[in-house]
Amino acid sequence: MGSKKEKVIGILAVQGDFAMHAAMLDRIGVPWKLVKHVEDFEGIDALILPGGETTTMLKFLTERKLADAIKAFANDNKPVFGTCAGAILMAKEVLNPEQERLGLMDISVERNAYGRQIDSSVQQGECPEVSDEPIEMVFIRAPIIRRVGKEVKVLGRSQGLPVLVEQGKLLAATFHPELTGDETIHRYFLEKTKDC
Repeated sequence: MGSKKEKVIGILAVQGDFAMHAAMLDRIGVPWKLVKHVEDFEGIDALILPGGETTTMLKFLTERKLADAIKAFANDNKPVFGTCAGAILMAKEVLNPEQERLGLMDISVERNAYGRQIDSSVQQGECPEVSDEPIEMVFIRAPIIRRVGKEVKVLGRSQGLPVLVEQGKLLAATFHPELTGDETIHRYFLEKTKDC
């Protein structure tokens, strides 16, 4: 009987804080691969869309034809996790201002809704289905999820607002779990790869 193949997590690496997600996966002991071109999707079982600047990220996604590759990956029922800008990219609707997006998840997101860079903060949030303890959440020019579709489940809240949501194998966080020492959110995402 052969051994089970270890899952490899792709991390979109066109712009943003992809290195911090890689460091988190290193701590957990999970293999990862940077995704910069369409051919990099070969051999990955899940994908992380990191935080960064969505306008810049969209430019790279268009130039390198990665947007269609990401949509196809998600449509193939593969797990995708977006943090901050990654969550914006995943949204069906983006406000303030409207912009292009991948439209993977039935949520409406307002960009930079917490304010400017100086308004960034670290808060404690409740994610009862993910952790019995409050989770440290780092918000940097974070978006706010203004609407969730009927297929979307709210897993976490901070100050009464949804900050962690899932839809099937899709997971989106408006905060940066990779900037803390807490592996809970990444481990929850990795569970989605078990039957891939």
